[in-house]
Amino acid sequence: MPDKELILSVRGLDLSFRTSGGDVHAIRGVDLNLYKGETMAVVGESGSGKSVTMKAVMGILDRNSIINGGEILYTYTENGKKQTVDILKLDRKTIRHTINGRHIAMVFQDPMTSLDPTMSVGKQIMEGMIMHEHLSRRDAWKKAVSLLRMVGIPEPDKRMKNYPHQLSGGMRQRVVIAIALACDPDVLICDEPTTALDVTIQAKILELIKSVQAELGISVIYITHDLGVVAKVADYVNVMYAGNIVGKGLIDEIFYDPRHPYTWGLLSAMPDLDTNDDRLYAIPGSPPNLMHEKEGDAFAPRNIYALNIDERAMPPMFKITDTHYAATWLLHEKAPKVDMPPELKARIERMKKEAGR
Repeated sequence: MPDKELILSVRGLDLSFRTSGGDVHAIRGVDLNLYKGETMAVVGESGSGKSVTMKAVMGILDRNSIINGGEILYTYTENGKKQTVDILKLDRKTIRHTINGRHIAMVFQDPMTSLDPTMSVGKQIMEGMIMHEHLSRRDAWKKAVSLLRMVGIPEPDKRMKNYPHQLSGGMRQRVVIAIALACDPDVLICDEPTTALDVTIQAKILELIKSVQAELGISVIYITHDLGVVAKVADYVNVMYAGNIVGKGLIDEIFYDPRHPYTWGLLSAMPDLDTNDDRLYAIPGSPPNLMHEKEGDAFAPRNIYALNIDERAMPPMFKITDTHYAATWLLHEKAPKVDMPPELKARIERMKKEAGR
């Protein structure tokens, strides 16, 4: 994507966490690029490292984290001057005052854990504006009301005085989005933003984020395990497994031409009304324990297509197109030819038909 402006570049990110049972090597050399105005999704099962990677980008890692290597380069404009910083090299105070909320904001999974139950909704939205933008209370109040209106909350003046427990789950999530947008950030990170909501509210929240993005021109990162959400919102997808990116590509490449057996498994596990299977597919086995490092490909024990080399060496990223890559030895020129499961092939054909491809 040479014509687009790169604003966030994660290079070789490697993180561990110190625990009473030993060090957990949670992130193992992650590379990510985010461009201006783009919607990027990071997908994978629970424990694959999605949220930890984004917490590193936000500079809010837990105190028992150990940075083994890598860099997180963020390019932004401050007082008319463009500058690039390595977030991993900044101290917590600098990150809190110059990056968090002001340039990169995050919408967390459960709004009740990110909202203060003892503060009114209005105060919580105004807090960042007063701290970062030095607005007067009156101007902050006006902007907070307009933000509540923007995220679709009726009677915003009245809602400003409400406390979180007085709002429904969907309204709380809208408030969290309003807080994230309060200081006009360049990047919005959404960590499973619709998990705790019912299906109709989920769709409304996704539409809301899309419309806000179109209006403000911000870049959005979705962290999710739900490929149904990804299909609705993303331009580019990174597939994570055991602390690594194992596949990346444009949305059409990941959905219509997947090359990694793990991506095959994730797509096969999506509920589908037209499938002939009696039971919902599940990837066999479970993710590895990252406290005990294993030689070779971490996905090999769950991969029915695994080759002998998978037990000995981690596969590199093989290039499929200029935008599509996958880390599987099946793409090596000397590997045996393996096609995706026929059930998945049929499902992809149905998906293409529905999308008019």
